Amino acid sequence: MSDLTVYLESDARRPELRTSDAALIAAHLAHVGILYERWNADRPLPADSDADAVLHAYAVPIERLKQARRFLTADVVRVTPQTDGIAALRAKFLDEHTHDEDEARFFVEGAGAFYIHLKARVFRVVCEAGDLLSIPAGTPHWFDMGPKPCFTTIRFFGRADGWVATLTGDAIAARFPPFEPEAVRAA
Repeated sequence: MSDLTVYLESDARRPELRTSDAALIAAHLAHVGILYERWNADRPLPADSDADAVLHAYAVPIERLKQARRFLTADVVRVTPQTDGIAALRAKFLDEHTHDEDEARFFVEGAGAFYIHLKARVFRVVCEAGDLLSIPAGTPHWFDMGPKPCFTTIRFFGRADGWVATLTGDAIAARFPPFEPEAVRAA
């Protein structure tokens, strides 16, 4: 289930807000300049679907977003527990960083958590199939795919070379609870 948890940046133990209501998630994130939408993620994809099959299945909404937000390209990332180098891949995104362009992802399958650091708060957005999240350029954030990742996302780019991460040097990510899908569902 998609979920938004808002913390003060100084206290990761007591959330100010927690909701799984999609309309409330969208409204709360829009207030800080982040796009969150629910799309239909019902196209059947075999386990061995390649990137072209995923892009073809979602061609219409991909093109609509590219036109609306001026993205030039889209690609697909599929990560499973069998993906080589999972620990290193997870660690690569766990430090707070920014990008020079918007980071937009549509979750086709599975789940992951974005942590967005804005206005003395951390917004943890657990995205699952059907969630589109677009984080504006320059916004400090990090991504946790969890210890046993399993997701497929479509990423959107405004530049041909894609996002380049610039680390902020802030160790804030280490103070917040990691994404553990079972723990999110139990809370």
